[in-house]
Amino acid sequence: MEPRLLAWGANSYGQLGLGHKEDVLVPQALKDVSCKCQDIKSITGGGGHSAIITGAGELFVCGHNKDGQLGLNHRENVLHFTLCTALSGFCVKQVACGWDFTIVLVGSGLVLSCGSNSFGQLGVPQISGTCLIPQKIESLKEKVVDVAAGLRHALAATESGLVLQWGTGMASQAKRAHQGKTLPLFLTAKEPCEVTGLEDVKVKAVAAGSYDSVSLTDEGHLYVWGSNKHGQLVSKEIFLAEPKKIETQFFLHEKIGAVWSGWTHLVARTETGKVFTWGRADYGQLGRHAVVPDGQEACTASEQRLEWLCNIPISVPCLNGASQIACGSEHNLAVVGDQCFSWGWNEHGMCGDGTEANVHVPKPVKALGYAKQILIGCGAGHSMALCQTPH
Repeated sequence: MEPRLLAWGANSYGQLGLGHKEDVLVPQALKDVSCKCQDIKSITGGGGHSAIITGAGELFVCGHNKDGQLGLNHRENVLHFTLCTALSGFCVKQVACGWDFTIVLVGSGLVLSCGSNSFGQLGVPQISGTCLIPQKIESLKEKVVDVAAGLRHALAATESGLVLQWGTGMASQAKRAHQGKTLPLFLTAKEPCEVTGLEDVKVKAVAAGSYDSVSLTDEGHLYVWGSNKHGQLVSKEIFLAEPKKIETQFFLHEKIGAVWSGWTHLVARTETGKVFTWGRADYGQLGRHAVVPDGQEACTASEQRLEWLCNIPISVPCLNGASQIACGSEHNLAVVGDQCFSWGWNEHGMCGDGTEANVHVPKPVKALGYAKQILIGCGAGHSMALCQTPH
C-alpha cells in the first residue's frame, strides 16, 4: 500500500499542486510531490494557497503568492508543492493559512508570518504592505501551542492558556455594531494582544472564521466572539466584542474535544464523538437538511424557524465518530471509518463528486473509495486527501 496525495476543487492559482490552473471536479493524484507522501503529517490551505508539513518539520507550499504568502521570497504563483527554504532552521509544527497570509508555529513555540499585512494580520507592525519570507512575531513572548487564521486576523493560544489576537479584520464591523463605545484593544491590534474576558479559563485550542474567533478550553467549553451575522456565535447580538461561552446544553451537556471553523459556520466534536454544526447554511455547509418537507413552500414563520435552527448547534448523526474534520470557507471534509465524506459549497468541485451542485448532506467521496484515509485538509475552495491505495 502506497500513500498518494489527491487534490480537487478551485485551482485558479495552482493551489492543488497539480501543475496547472484548471478547476478539478474529481480527486486527482499529484504526480510529482516534492516530498515523500508517507512523510506528510498535515495538510491545509488558505484563500488560494496550500501548505503541507512533513514529519521532519519541513513546510511545502503552492498556489497564490501575489502577497508573498508562500514565504518563498518572490511573488509568482507556484503550481507544484515547493519547499519553503526560509524555514530550514526550524521544525514546523503547525501552519494556519488566512486569505492572503500564512502563520507558522515552530517546535520551539515561536510563531512566524508572511504574506499581506494590510490589516496587521502578520502581527509585525513595522512591516507595511507585504512580507515575502516568514518573520518572527517578536512580541509573542510566551510559548505558543496553537494558531489559527481568519480572513484578516489571526489567533494564538499559549502554553499557559492565554489567547492572543491580531489583525484588524473585525474592526469595522465592531465599530458599526458598538458605535461610540470603547472597543477591547484586541479587536483593533496590529500585533498580538491578549483577548480579555477569558481570564478564568485555560484555552488549549483556537479557530477562526472570516470575522469571528473561537477558543476551546481544557474543560471542553467553547468561547466565541466577533461577527454573528450568520448565527455562528449562538447569540442574539449582531457582534460580540467580548468572548461568550456557548452553553453546554446545546451539546447535550457533553464536553467539546475539538472545533473547526469555516468562514461563517462551525463544526465541533464532543469527547464522545458526536459532531455538531451551526451557522450559515445556504450552501449546505451544515450537512443537515433544512427542516421543510420537499416540494412545500416554506412560509415566513418557518423560514424564521429555519434560520433559528441554523443558529443553534445540532448533531449530524452520519458524522458521529469522525476521526478527522476539515473546513473550507463553505465546504467540509470528514473521515468517518474508512471513508472520506464531503458536503457544502461545490461551485468549483471541492466536494469531489464530479458536479458543481452544492451538497446538503455529507456523502462519501466516491473517487476515494474505501482507501485508508490518512489525512485530509481544505483551503477556502479546495480539498486534499492523503490516501493509502494499492500499488
